Amino acid sequence: MKPEDSDDTEDERIILEQILAGQKDLFRFIVKRYESPVYGMGLSFFHNSEDASDFTQEVFLKIYRSLPMFEGRSRFSTWLYKIAYNTALNNVKRKKNYRSLAEDDIVPDTETPERSTLREIIRQAVLEEVKNLPERFRVCVDMFFFYDRSYQEIENITGYPVNTVKSHVFRAKKLLREKLEIYSEGGFQ
Repeated sequence: MKPEDSDDTEDERIILEQILAGQKDLFRFIVKRYESPVYGMGLSFFHNSEDASDFTQEVFLKIYRSLPMFEGRSRFSTWLYKIAYNTALNNVKRKKNYRSLAEDDIVPDTETPERSTLREIIRQAVLEEVKNLPERFRVCVDMFFFYDRSYQEIENITGYPVNTVKSHVFRAKKLLREKLEIYSEGGFQ
């Protein structure tokens, strides 16, 4: 089940209330539930496991310290991802080392070796082209396709209006289609 499912959301609300009431050790359940997606976001920004691990720790420290400020006006996951996203952007600005998409985000195909090799070539080309997108497009594409966030959630996380998010995703897909056209012409479909 995803953290957004109704049963999980209710369980999460109860855990959050208990943490705020003083049972700080329950925070481990929040970490367990969101560690993997936050780490994945770190990989998509920094593209190496050491920086992604540091980022993950930093995000959970911020979440822990900021938990009393969570007002429940949005899903907890949206609030958490917004903090993670802003933390990543701030780190990128400091380090000037923005990299997009974790290489493990796309599940490899288990077809024939030739087909698998072709898919890997195309996957690498897509990853490279996504890295070359303007940042505003790249962020929206990452969150929409690789983090399965809705347009509304992307608005809440990035601050871009929903129509802008839709436009960015549409334009990014168009740019990617144009840049990757060589692969469809070359029989790599």
